[in-house]
Amino acid sequence: MLIKQEDHADLQKALTLAERPQKPSALGASLTFGWRALLKIKYVPEQLFDVTAFPVIFLLMFTYLFGGAIAGSTGEYLDFVLPGILVMTVAMITMYTGLDLNKDIQKGVFDRFRTLPFWRPAALVGALLVDALRYLLASTIIIALGLLLGFRPENGFGGLALGVLTLLVFAFCLSWIWTFLSLIVRTEKALMGISMMVLFPLTFLSSVFVDTTTMPRWLQRFVDINPITLVVNVVREFIHGSVASSQLLVVLIISAALVIIFAPLTMYFYNHKK
Repeated sequence: MLIKQEDHADLQKALTLAERPQKPSALGASLTFGWRALLKIKYVPEQLFDVTAFPVIFLLMFTYLFGGAIAGSTGEYLDFVLPGILVMTVAMITMYTGLDLNKDIQKGVFDRFRTLPFWRPAALVGALLVDALRYLLASTIIIALGLLLGFRPENGFGGLALGVLTLLVFAFCLSWIWTFLSLIVRTEKALMGISMMVLFPLTFLSSVFVDTTTMPRWLQRFVDINPITLVVNVVREFIHGSVASSQLLVVLIISAALVIIFAPLTMYFYNHKK
């Protein structure tokens, strides 16, 4: 391929430039990787199936299949179960951050990123920030569908917004577990198997679908300390009642602990993975 004279001059100038380009800031690098994740969604929109169809199916299925049997009325059960479905859906899709990172590792993109001069955590933080948008989209779809079906938050929009914000903080912190595991396990299928093995018991053995007071005493003791139950209770109380500051504090402590433990581990394996 022939190079035009002016292109050759520009190329020569770039190669002989004494001044090195300025290193991107941590925020700039994170936003760049976030944009990369958004472009992947743009060209493969099927990736949004889990945050669009999945929450709709779950909300309709549990409301109309079990609402009458559990609460005696689908309307009453909808008010109870929607916050739980909200938490369960967002918690389940947190695994996709790790799955995407594992794909990059298998394709060799991961190794290329590590050779570039930018803030190392940016590749992970950018992906996590975009996933937070996915969580917000899933939450919006569930709430919009719930309002169409007759769901009415007793604390209005303010309580609803605070509940969703608490959930997004928890989901962002929970995602660090799967980013860490994506650097440990060898295949995407293995990571999905591990994440499902952890998330299914946590979400179903919780207060997502039923009040824990209806459970046997031995089971209730476990369910009441389940992190998913704690988040569901806080979100539900933000939406329908008053939140005890102690419960909110426990959820924030758990969220902070997830980041404190798994973020350094993730970065260690990210920097030393061969």
